Amino acid sequence: MRIAVNSRLLVPGKMDGIARFSLETFKLICANHPEHEFTFIYDRKAPEINFGPNTKNVSISPPARHPILWYIWFEHRLKNYLNKEKFDLFISPEGWVPPKLRMKSLAVIHDLNFFHHPEYLISSHRKFLQKYFPKYAKRADRIATVSEYSKRDIVKTLQVDEHKVDVVYNGVSGSFKLATESEIAEVRNKYTEGEEFFIFIGTIHPRKNLKHLLLAFEQFKDEQSAREKLVVVGNRKWWPQELEDTLQTLRHKDDVVFTSRLEDEEVAKLLSASIALSYLPFFEGFGIPILEAFKCGTAVITASNTSLPEVAGDAALFAKADDVAGIAAQMTKLHQDKGLRNALIEKGKVRLNNYSWDKTADLLWKSALKSISDES
Repeated sequence: MRIAVNSRLLVPGKMDGIARFSLETFKLICANHPEHEFTFIYDRKAPEINFGPNTKNVSISPPARHPILWYIWFEHRLKNYLNKEKFDLFISPEGWVPPKLRMKSLAVIHDLNFFHHPEYLISSHRKFLQKYFPKYAKRADRIATVSEYSKRDIVKTLQVDEHKVDVVYNGVSGSFKLATESEIAEVRNKYTEGEEFFIFIGTIHPRKNLKHLLLAFEQFKDEQSAREKLVVVGNRKWWPQELEDTLQTLRHKDDVVFTSRLEDEEVAKLLSASIALSYLPFFEGFGIPILEAFKCGTAVITASNTSLPEVAGDAALFAKADDVAGIAAQMTKLHQDKGLRNALIEKGKVRLNNYSWDKTADLLWKSALKSISDES
């Protein structure tokens, strides 16, 4: 079987969310199924990613960087290439599916945040996504998604038959593991002058809700007279004036440490050294940082919305994403109660049994085979 894969988001140094899903799953799928040929399609020069001897890379211009070029690339250039090459199956890990394909297709739709929080997107991007994602969902022979929450949302919002949608949970990288005592001491000295700390991981974007976390950290510091710091790991993809104003009004802003993007191995050390992951987005289709924390033996505070309770189960403390006092209270609990932290860590180890990239790859492959066979 000849399979084409939309690989547009596989950009080295920017492997967040969907790109991580694509990289981890297709490394395994290509290795597990050497009898099939995989073509990875990029909108720029292909990166140096080797998926194996049964794979090849293809670049199709123009680089799709904004809605006009998205339209040209997906609706015309990609469609023409796929039909010309007569593939058996097209898999799109970012959910975008060209029209009038003469092959089967599988769309992976991770979440529909642009329908529920359109205020966080540029107007032109929002309009494009809201117009075309219902089309992509109807064009695809099958849809895979990363949580039961997202499945229900896709079925309701995009008006898709529930039997067309498969749940394919995310996994967690092998780079994440419990650090040694010396590594923990090393990163504390490097980033927080030896002090204990809470940690946030993720692209800095309004949907990730850093504002309320900063305010909660301020309240925690005031109430506990604590020396602890907050480490923020992630690129400032969006840094609105409102967030800058919030940061500058904090009395304890010098205890907020921004690291920018770090390699997974360094993030794992920081997670291992932290009191807890404090991850309270307004909307998530899954929330991979929760699994990364579990893998590193770290307690978790997360939001009680969307897919997050499904992923974290009983292994986290929850708060409403906009409840500053509630978030601060959960930080205080974990700061004061080491027994509670340890109990959550043990529960996190159990939760990890539900998630691995091997399981993800296996489920995605089964969904791909259903796409071919029209099995529901």
